[in-house]
Amino acid sequence: MEKIIIEARVNELATRRGNPNVPFLPSEIIADAKACYDEGASVFHYHGRKADGAPDHAPEFYLETNAGIRAQSDILLHPTLGYVANDADARERFAAVEAMMASADTAPDFAPMDCGSVNVDWWNPETGSYDTTDLIYKNSTATLMYFAERIDHYGLKPYLVSWNVSFTRQIEQFLKMGVLRGPAYVCFCMTDEIIFAGHPGTQAGLDAHTAFLPSDFQTVWTVVNYKGDLFQLSEQIIRQGGHISIGLGDYAYMDGARHMTNAEVIAKIVAQARSLGREPATVAETRDILQMQKPKIAT
Repeated sequence: MEKIIIEARVNELATRRGNPNVPFLPSEIIADAKACYDEGASVFHYHGRKADGAPDHAPEFYLETNAGIRAQSDILLHPTLGYVANDADARERFAAVEAMMASADTAPDFAPMDCGSVNVDWWNPETGSYDTTDLIYKNSTATLMYFAERIDHYGLKPYLVSWNVSFTRQIEQFLKMGVLRGPAYVCFCMTDEIIFAGHPGTQAGLDAHTAFLPSDFQTVWTVVNYKGDLFQLSEQIIRQGGHISIGLGDYAYMDGARHMTNAEVIAKIVAQARSLGREPATVAETRDILQMQKPKIAT
């Protein structure tokens, strides 16, 4: 079978209450990138965070972090545009990526496009009610087309996030329009436990996603379970030819009573993939699978 692309998703908006190994500061994220790379990850996704865990969207955070990661490995960089915590217009949301493209030392390899809008309120299972009631992750068609143009301008790979079938159908329309070009790299964002915006992390949820992949265009798909244990579905994903996006940013993974590190999570998924006959793709092999261009530095 084709080699498997493994992405480390190391912090998102996760707190350290669930797992104290979630990295916040640039030095911590840089160290995690090298550790995950050494264990077999070829893609690295992170969010800017302050020392107290609050979001940090300052371009300086990403410039320092990307440069530090680049200095020690060639892992493919996938920074965030800020998710729901960066509720600004399209230009402001993309501003950090524009700053990153000023130098090869800080340029990413991917930029994300969550191809639709969705409610992302947090459910509290203890109270049986929502802790939030007005969190909307807004991605208008105009905003997405702006992102696609800027991503293509810099020769980056669009990281196309699909929370549910409607997102995948939007991706298909963008491919028909030529707004996106294949192979489309689609991340199925499954959700469990405290967020219900995506399909559940079950075989039925995965089947619903894959059933709507556009048949007239080449696609490569990966899976994340935001706030759910992806290991509950990882064997099926690996056997079906999908790829894996996983880490402490999405779930507070444990090994018995011990908190795992991001590198340990990556090592565990690598071992599982190998046991099922799929070797982890190197950075070069990931580039080949996704037909990635070399990023174009701003001049």
